Amino acid sequence: MEILVAKIPLIILILVRLSAFLATVPFFSYRTIPNQVKIGLAVLFSVIIALPMDAEMIEVDGNYALLIIKEALVGLTLGLLAYIVMSAVQIAGGFIDFQIGFAIANVIDPQTGTQSPLTGQFFNVIALLLLLSANGHHLLLDAIYYSYEFVPVAQTWPKLATENTVMFVIQMFAGMFIIAFQLAIPIVATVFLTDLALGIVAKTVPQLNIFVIGFPVKIFVAFVTMVVMFTVMSEVMQQLFKFMFVSMRQYMELIGIG
Repeated sequence: MEILVAKIPLIILILVRLSAFLATVPFFSYRTIPNQVKIGLAVLFSVIIALPMDAEMIEVDGNYALLIIKEALVGLTLGLLAYIVMSAVQIAGGFIDFQIGFAIANVIDPQTGTQSPLTGQFFNVIALLLLLSANGHHLLLDAIYYSYEFVPVAQTWPKLATENTVMFVIQMFAGMFIIAFQLAIPIVATVFLTDLALGIVAKTVPQLNIFVIGFPVKIFVAFVTMVVMFTVMSEVMQQLFKFMFVSMRQYMELIGIG
C-alpha cells in the first residue's frame, strides 16, 4: 500500500495519458462503451503500468503541471492519429454515396454521435468487426503501453513541432486518402460505367425516362459490385489496420527521445 501511495504522482500522469488516449482512439472512444468502463480501464492500466516504474524521478513541483499537459497531448495525438487513419472507411463511403445518390441522406453514427454517409457507416461497422476479430483492440492497448518506451513520463516535452513530425503527419494523411480511394474505386468505377451506359440508352431510346430507372439501376449495380468485391475490400481494410499501427509506432519514435 505504501508503494501505491508513493507512486500517486506517477499514477496521475499515466492516468492522464491513458484517459486522453481512450477518449480519442477508435473503438474505446465510442459512446456505446459506458464512461464508467473507460474510467475503470484507465485507472486499472495506470496502476499496472506504474508498478514497475521508478517513482523517485517524479516530483510534484513547478514542472509537474507541464508534465500533465505533455501527457494529455501525447495521449490525445496518439489516439487522434489512429482515429484519422480509421476515418478512411468513412471517406470511401462518402465517395460511393456521392456516386450512387446516397449523399443526400446521412445517418447519425451511434458510436460517435456525428453524421456519416450510409455506405461509410456500413464500412465502419465492417472495419470495426474486422478490427475486433484480429485482436486490434489489444494492439491499441499495446500501443499506449509501449509508448512509455519512446516517450517516458519524465520527458519534459515531446517533439511535436519538428519538421520530421510535420512531414510524417502530411504523409500519413496522403496514405489515408490513398487507402480510401482503393476501397471506393471498384464501386465508383463500376457505377461510372453504368452512368455511361445509361447515357447511351437515353440517347438511343428517348422515350425511356432515364431519371426514373437510373437511380435503382445504379444502386443495384453498386450493391452487386460490393458483394463481389467484398473479399478484396476486406483485405484493403486489413492493410488499413497495418498502416494505422505502423503509423502510431513511427509517430512515437518521432516525438520521443530517440
